[in-house]
Amino acid sequence: MSISQSQLRAFHAVATEGSFTKAANNLHVTQPTLSGQVRALEERYGVHLFDRRRRKIELTDIGKQLLEITWRLFGLEIEAEQVLTSAKGLKRGHLRIGADAPYHSIPFLAVFNRRYPNLRLSMSIGNSTKLQEDLLDQSVDVAIAANVNPDPRIHAIPFRQDQLICFVDRAHPWAKRRRIKIAELAGHRLVLREPSSTTRQCFEAAIKGTGIKTGEVLEIGSREAIREAVAAGLGIGIVARAEFGDDMRLKALEFEGPVMASTEYVACLADRKGTPLVKAFLDIVQETVAQERKR
Repeated sequence: MSISQSQLRAFHAVATEGSFTKAANNLHVTQPTLSGQVRALEERYGVHLFDRRRRKIELTDIGKQLLEITWRLFGLEIEAEQVLTSAKGLKRGHLRIGADAPYHSIPFLAVFNRRYPNLRLSMSIGNSTKLQEDLLDQSVDVAIAANVNPDPRIHAIPFRQDQLICFVDRAHPWAKRRRIKIAELAGHRLVLREPSSTTRQCFEAAIKGTGIKTGEVLEIGSREAIREAVAAGLGIGIVARAEFGDDMRLKALEFEGPVMASTEYVACLADRKGTPLVKAFLDIVQETVAQERKR
């Protein structure tokens, strides 16, 4: 007998979700049914795929090996569906997009939606490091992120540079200024994202070796929370210009001297760049960027 696709799918769902409950919900089956499929797969081949603990499950070594295979297996299923979908003029399908911020990605999604209104779109938000991981484990089809690390498995196209700025609350002594020197940050408390944030990495790389010693860092895990912290006078924020938005409580300040900037990329798996849905999105990004450059 050939291996059971339903049992493999059950295993893959549990392995990627890290939970029998979530996996059952995603597959629209009961948890006992899902558990039975995984158990049947283990019993048939005399293996243990998961180490089951009280509130946590972990993949065994054989489970990790199998997961690498099921990623490829179900990834090929997606590719097959996209090829068949393309024969209908991209009238069906689901494109999963990951982005480090909505500001760069939403315009592309809007154009894509107008051109292919019958396709399903979904978008998740994360930092650049997480998005690159999501691409590699096929949790997303396309990632829009800053400073994508070189990787032969990933096809990345740069589409814009985004200058870093700082911002303060309107009561701050700098609120009447337009520019500051980076050295003026010495001794001041900064409000920054987590260390894996591209903005923070870009900023810290720029001040490394300058001898500038800033004050303490108030580390906050979201852009929205950083804005609120700066508006409340808790420190000076650092952000990419496109992400600053329009908040009357805050004042943006440019840095004098060398420009600190991050490069935004649209990326996909190298072996998926030619699949219909992904190619359609990449084409839209390149068309949109070309139009903006002509303006």
